[in-house]
Amino acid sequence: MVDEDGPFIGAAPHDLPADTIRVRPRKTADAFRTISEVADELHVPQHVLRFWETKFPQVRPLKRGGGRRYYRPEDVVLLRRVADLLYTQGYTIKGVQRLLREGGGALLENIPPASAEEQREAAAERSVPPAEAAAAPRRQAMPPVTPQLPMPGLLPDLALAPVPPPGRPTAPRTQGLAHAPASSQADASRLRGLLTETLQALEELRRMIG
Repeated sequence: MVDEDGPFIGAAPHDLPADTIRVRPRKTADAFRTISEVADELHVPQHVLRFWETKFPQVRPLKRGGGRRYYRPEDVVLLRRVADLLYTQGYTIKGVQRLLREGGGALLENIPPASAEEQREAAAERSVPPAEAAAAPRRQAMPPVTPQLPMPGLLPDLALAPVPPPGRPTAPRTQGLAHAPASSQADASRLRGLLTETLQALEELRRMIG
């Protein structure tokens, strides 16, 4: 995962000794923090923090050029509580969302651990990568594919017959009639009768017009 902090700031790497270790200055309590600093502090990957933003709108980091995030102190405090509820207290994402609603957008103090049932659901939830969890609702919302049925009156074995590739001789359309059920043969006979009557009516109209 790409670090949003950007390149090394300060002296150029070739100006430093090879064994120099990058040391960041300690920030004050009210300073904004980058996503990598928050991820290191909470011991979670950066993509998890991005995923939590989609689930907890109360987390509102400032975004600058290139999409870099700068977390406010209150964002870090909330994320620390979220991480504790998810990983220690055994709550699910929906459980933490419910606690935020009940607290008017904040997490109350002295929240008890989750119930045994919710802890089992949370364990199953943590086994799904955040990217798949975010995509799951979209997959569930997609309507099921309805199979295309043959037109009424057509024989099933003829309506659903595969189309042969180009260059291969096509079998006559009446090939499956001998093996069709009695009901299908009756339907075919009825269709033939209707076609015969239609042709006769058209022929009569042609004679009247001529």
